[in-house]
Amino acid sequence: MNQWQVGDVKITRVVELEVAGGSRFILPDATREAVQPISWLAPHFADADGRLIMSIHALIVETPDRRIMVDTCLGNDKQRTIPGWHMREGPFLKDIAATGYPRDSIDTVLCTHLHVDHVGWNTMLVDGKWVPTFPNARYLIGRKEWDHWNGEGAAQRRGDDIMGDSVRPVFEAGLVDLVDMDHAVADGVWLEPTPGHTPGHVSVRISSRGEDALITGDCIHHPCQMARPDWASSADSDPDAARETRLRLLDRYADGPVLVIGTHFATPTAGKIVRDGLVYRLDV
Repeated sequence: MNQWQVGDVKITRVVELEVAGGSRFILPDATREAVQPISWLAPHFADADGRLIMSIHALIVETPDRRIMVDTCLGNDKQRTIPGWHMREGPFLKDIAATGYPRDSIDTVLCTHLHVDHVGWNTMLVDGKWVPTFPNARYLIGRKEWDHWNGEGAAQRRGDDIMGDSVRPVFEAGLVDLVDMDHAVADGVWLEPTPGHTPGHVSVRISSRGEDALITGDCIHHPCQMARPDWASSADSDPDAARETRLRLLDRYADGPVLVIGTHFATPTAGKIVRDGLVYRLDV
């Protein structure tokens, strides 16, 4: 677990999975030979052999009057095409409770986008039925993101039944609010449009008492994309738009005060973007 204090806002990271290697299917350009020369990635974000280290985690944003879970990881009991994600039986709910955030205390669930590793714990299996994991929460889903994945042919494009087991059940429970890409979530917490990875992808900005943070979502999957902003994710719906978004974000926040918290960045997960010649690096 990591925690950061941003003014009056506390951000808590709860890890579901953190592994070295196995990430080439997400960042195919990040070969070991290409990663090893980026020396600052070791030891936190790559091992000595050039294998990327990545994390799947939730970020709980606690303001003075709100408890917001940003993305809900993979979930348990779900049939998935990726072996390590298939029919998991992990302790995620016990882990969030141990950090002081039992599931009934979460009042907002925010999905940066609707990919499999960001919506899994939206629901849990109870008596053979998918039910909302966070019954006291409003689930915030981008309207543009929903329109994209709810469109004709979307299920065939994605393979796993993510909508059926992790998204539609919370709609059926009446817990979803469709929001715009610049939606104000709470006092000092708002969405920042970062499209390209998916059409409605958003990041999360936090500002309190003169301190600032950004939760990336998947517009930057791994810190190596700061050194190589041209490296696209295989999951990007529009790689060119994703590159443009990434470059704009890096330029905007470089050498500034904003704490950048990566949605898939391994421990220590957060740092400041600094210029490194013509590219960038994460200063932790």
